[in-house]
Amino acid sequence: MRGQDVSSMHVRPAEKHEEVWLLDRLDEFGMPDPAFRSRDYVFAVDEETGEKAGFGRLRVHSGDDTSVCELTNIGVLPDWRGRGVGAHVIERLVESAQDQGFDRVFSLTTEPAYLEQFGFERIDESTLPEPLVRRLSEVRETEGEDAVPLVLDADAFSVPGRLRRRFRSDEGEDEPQETAEDFGIDADTATYKYDTGG
Repeated sequence: MRGQDVSSMHVRPAEKHEEVWLLDRLDEFGMPDPAFRSRDYVFAVDEETGEKAGFGRLRVHSGDDTSVCELTNIGVLPDWRGRGVGAHVIERLVESAQDQGFDRVFSLTTEPAYLEQFGFERIDESTLPEPLVRRLSEVRETEGEDAVPLVLDADAFSVPGRLRRRFRSDEGEDEPQETAEDFGIDADTATYKYDTGG
């Protein structure tokens, strides 16, 4: 989508009537979500056309003594990739976590490099809160044994300037395009929990 104007893009909560569209996209992207709740998702949407560009979920897990939140199922539609849309979906989800009183956001992924650029850090799985211990086993079964846990101090979140500029650019043609190799990922063998295209 060369020259697509993203200056009118915004990220908003998913609406109930959009469940079918979302379930279809999750299926296309190979993102299983056995605990699906559309209200946990947000969409990046073009305000002028109503076209959806990306989505993501903030999933809350409740344990005996505590609740924790997990950022998961981040996807950007092919025509919108390389424009920083995924970064802004993540930004909105982190803001939502803070609004719900969480000061830490977890993620369980086979592609940690993508989230590490926003301030997420790898942690030892032995330190995971109880609800996420079971969840990590599920992710490893469905996404790959190399899935690792990450955590973000929500106050430390930041969007790299290159991604923020892309999202606000009218043209976006002069920005360099990251590839999987830029993050040390072998594009021929990798499986993706996140499908953002950059």
